[in-house]
Amino acid sequence: MIEILSPAELDRARESGALVAHILRTLTERATVGTNLLEIDRWAQAMIVEAGAVSCYVDYAPTFGRGPFGHYICTSVNDAVLHGRPRDHTLADGDLLTLDLAVATGGIAADSAVSVLVGRARPAESVAMIEATERALDAAIAVARPGARIGDLSHAIGTVLSDAGYPVNTQFGGHGIGSTMHQDPHVSNTGRPGRGYTLRPGLLLALEPWVMADTAELVTDPDDGWTLRSATGCRTAHSEHTIAITEDGAEILTLRG
Repeated sequence: MIEILSPAELDRARESGALVAHILRTLTERATVGTNLLEIDRWAQAMIVEAGAVSCYVDYAPTFGRGPFGHYICTSVNDAVLHGRPRDHTLADGDLLTLDLAVATGGIAADSAVSVLVGRARPAESVAMIEATERALDAAIAVARPGARIGDLSHAIGTVLSDAGYPVNTQFGGHGIGSTMHQDPHVSNTGRPGRGYTLRPGLLLALEPWVMADTAELVTDPDDGWTLRSATGCRTAHSEHTIAITEDGAEILTLRG
C-alpha cells in the first residue's frame, strides 16, 4: 500500500515528527556512561504516554521478529544495527548507540533514528561511519522531489556509502510511512537512478541509511530473536528521517534541530 496524505494528514504527520525529534533529542542527551538500555526504554515510554501518542513498536510483530517487540524504542549498541531490543545492558564510554523511534499522533506515524557515541571517547572509525550515514541521508533528501524516482534516492544513498568504503546491505532500508509504520514503497540503500515509483506531493518516506564497518551480512541475536547484528561483530551506524514530499521538494518532519 502506498498512501498519499491529505493536507490535514500532513499536519498530523508534522506533529508526530516533532514529537519523535523531541524524544530522540532528549534521550541522546540523557544517555551517558552508566545508563541502562531499559532506562532509555522507560524514558521513551513515559514521554510517549505523556504526549498522548501511540508507540509503533510495542505490538509490532512482523514475520522476521520473535513475537511482539514489546518495547517503546530500539536501542542498538556497537555491533547491533537494527531492531535492537532493549535489554539489561549498561552503556560504557565510547559505545556506539543507535536509537530508533516511531510513534503516531492522530493516526499518522513518523520514524527516525540517530547514532551517537556515549561518553568522551571518540573512536575515529566510529565517527566516520556515523558521518557517512548522515551524508547519505542528506544526499537522498536533496534529490527527493515530485517527479523523482525511488531509484534516485537509493542511488544517492548507495553512492555515498560505497564511496566511503562500506558494504551495502539491501535486505532492510527505507520505506513509505503514514497510517502504519511500514508501507510501500521500499527504499533500498543502493540502486539505479530513474527506476521505481515516482514521488508525488503528499507521500511520506522514512529514509534510513545504515552500514556495518566491514560486512553486508546480518545475523539475528539468538537470545532475543529481534536484534540484528553485524555477522563479523564489527560496529554499525544508522541515520533516519521521515520526510514529506511537497510541491517544492522535501520537508524533513523529524529534524532534531
